[in-house]
Parts: sequence; C-alpha cells; structure tokens
Amino acid sequence: MTLSGITNIIANELEELSAHKLRKGEEKVITEIIAPSGDTGVRYRLADFPGREFLRMNSNSYLGLSLDRRVIAAEEEATRAFGTGPGAVRFISGTHAPHIELEKRLADFHKREAAMIFSAAYAAVMGVLPALITPKTMVLSDALNHNCIINAVRLASSAGKMIYHHLDMNDLELKLKISRGMAQRVIVVSDGIFSMRGDYAPLDHIVEICSRYEKFYPQGIITVIDDSHGVGVFGETGRGVEEHTGTRADLLISTLGKSFGVNGGYVVASQLIIDYLREKSPFYIYSNPITASEAAAAEQAIRIVAGPDGPALLAGLRERTAQLKSGLIDLGFEILPGEHPIVPLMIRDTDKTAAMVEYLFEHDILATGLNFPVVPKGDEEIRFQVNAGHTRHDIAYLLDVLGKFTWSPPVAEPQESA
Repeated sequence: MTLSGITNIIANELEELSAHKLRKGEEKVITEIIAPSGDTGVRYRLADFPGREFLRMNSNSYLGLSLDRRVIAAEEEATRAFGTGPGAVRFISGTHAPHIELEKRLADFHKREAAMIFSAAYAAVMGVLPALITPKTMVLSDALNHNCIINAVRLASSAGKMIYHHLDMNDLELKLKISRGMAQRVIVVSDGIFSMRGDYAPLDHIVEICSRYEKFYPQGIITVIDDSHGVGVFGETGRGVEEHTGTRADLLISTLGKSFGVNGGYVVASQLIIDYLREKSPFYIYSNPITASEAAAAEQAIRIVAGPDGPALLAGLRERTAQLKSGLIDLGFEILPGEHPIVPLMIRDTDKTAAMVEYLFEHDILATGLNFPVVPKGDEEIRFQVNAGHTRHDIAYLLDVLGKFTWSPPVAEPQESA
C-alpha cells in the first residue's frame, strides 16, 4: 500500500490553491493571553513573534466569557469532580450530571421542552438534518447557509433540494410552489445570523410563508434555524434571531463555543423530537459528548447571560460595535448594515483584502480576510468581530490604523504578442 499514486495530484491541488491565493496559510499559535491593563483590553502573544502583543478582532467569543473567572472556576471544579473526559459515549456510560443540568438549562433558556448537546455545532447540524430528511423530503436552503448545512443536506437521502436566493422570501415562496407534488415533507433550513455578513434570517416571514403552504405537504413543513452566531448576543436578552423576530423555529440549533465561550453544540425542540434524535442521530450516538467540565462551564456561562450581568454585557458589546461601525463609515469604508457584532468591511478585491490583513498584522491586529470561495467573487471582505472585552481604546486604535492604510493595485504584466 502506498500514497505515491496520489502524491502528485495532491501537490498540484495545493499549488493551484496557492496560485489563486485560496490557501488559508499557516495557523497562528497563541502562546499567552495578557490580562487587560488600564485602557487596553486583552492582548495575545503568538509563537514566532516574540515581544509583540496583538489585539484580536477575529474571535467568536462575543461576550468574552471564555476568560470569565466564574466560567473557569466552574470548569475547574467539575474537572476535579468528574475527571478530564467522559470515558464513553452517552448511551453507554458517558452521561454525567453536568450534561443533564446543561440540557435543562438550555431548554429553559430557549423556552423549549427539551435540549440535546453534541460535541460541536457542526456535529449538531450534521446529526440533526439527515435524521429528519427522508427520500420523501424536499429541502429548501438559503444560498448563503453555512458549510455545515450544505454538507448535512448532501449527507441525507432526500427527494431533492432547492436553494433560494439569500433572504429572498419571494424566491422561498416560489420554491415551495414548485415543490408541490414532489415531496411529502419539506424542511426549510437557514442560518440565523449569517457568519460572513452579520445579517439575519427573517424568521417571522419564513414561518408565515411556510404556514400558508403546509397544507400542500402531508407530512408538513419543518423550519430549522442554526443560530450559532446569534444566540447570546442578538435580540434584547441574547436569545438570538427567534427573540429579535418574535418567532420560533421548529428546531433551533446553536453552539456553546461562541457567545458562551466554551465548547460544544446543541439542539432544542419538543421532547418528542429530542427523544427521536437520541435514537437516530449517529453524531450523538457514536461520538463522545463534551466533557462534564465543559458542560459545567457552559451552564455557568448561560446563567451569566440570563442573570443580572447579562444586560450590562450586551450593552457594552453594542456600544463597542456601534463605535466601530460609525468609525468605519466616517473613514469612508463600506460596511454592511446591522446590529450584530460581526462587522464586515467590504473590500471587494482579493489582493487588497490580503494586503490590508497583512497591514493590520504589522500593526499588531489580528483580523480575518474572506475571499472566494468562502464568499462570492466581488464580496471579498475583512470580517471584524467585536467582543465585550474590547475597550473604547481598542476600537479607537483599530480605526486609527485603518485610517492610515494605503494601497495600489498590482500592475499587470504586459502580454507578449503572438
């Protein structure tokens, strides 16, 4: 047995990615986290860059809870009580008391009958959708849905799938009309907050349209929302897109790894659906859960968001987000409107995006550039992510650095005549 037969193929594919500037590059390794000092928020040290302290503008930990002493203490205490790993999958002997307590807390947070945790939100989507999609199911999916939704639909055996234009409710309705007679069941699935843009699904309109067409499908229309970027930070009290739109999906999937600052994913729904998924989802049945200590840390984080400290965290986050957005507009940059702490700086050019990311790094700012195929061509951007640990000084420093950025397009090399 040998890999020699595919070595050249793989090498060529990597070279092709490099030629088109599509490779992600080497991962930056965080070696130390430096506590806030004075007007300055948290800073990060990286391997291979001694003496430098970086402002991190590309973290999903929107509320800064991964560094909260109460969350850390909860995880440490549970580690001492239950050890570092579950030792088995849930149905054998891997379920611990913190897992049950977390699921109860999640169900209560979202006002649902039941919750079920997974090792990650990606695993949750992959585990939930194929369990509900049958050969008699049509799937309707937003054009900008996350990769996990795309792959989950590919994994499933469905009657078909249709992609409706991003946030286009007229196109969604058209797809529901077209699907009549083609399936017994329909699943409409969407991100809650779209991770590349910070915009959100109009869940109230989605549900209203689905309710009008449900009579044409004997097994009904099921709405599924993955609100991993919304839960914790969107909506008046951080309950996400459901709270913002005043409407509930049939199934809500989200993560513990962003606003709650820990690890893992989950789904909330009716007790019947959760009971069914525990029997039918291979990503739950055959995979270890998050550790008991992670479950305890996540439960503590949810308590903070739902408790008296939650409103202050959200208020501070919104203030810093507004500061960044208004500052970028004042500097003449193009951004996308919205209230979410994802702030897309639209560059619309691959070379310029790469140059700006490198410029920011030279000034000790960590930011992520998004190019094709992660985003459509012409939508190249730098995705800034504000979190509650950022200070007014941090955002002012970022804006000052951006205000001094200059760039000239690369000159195309002359073409030789034939």
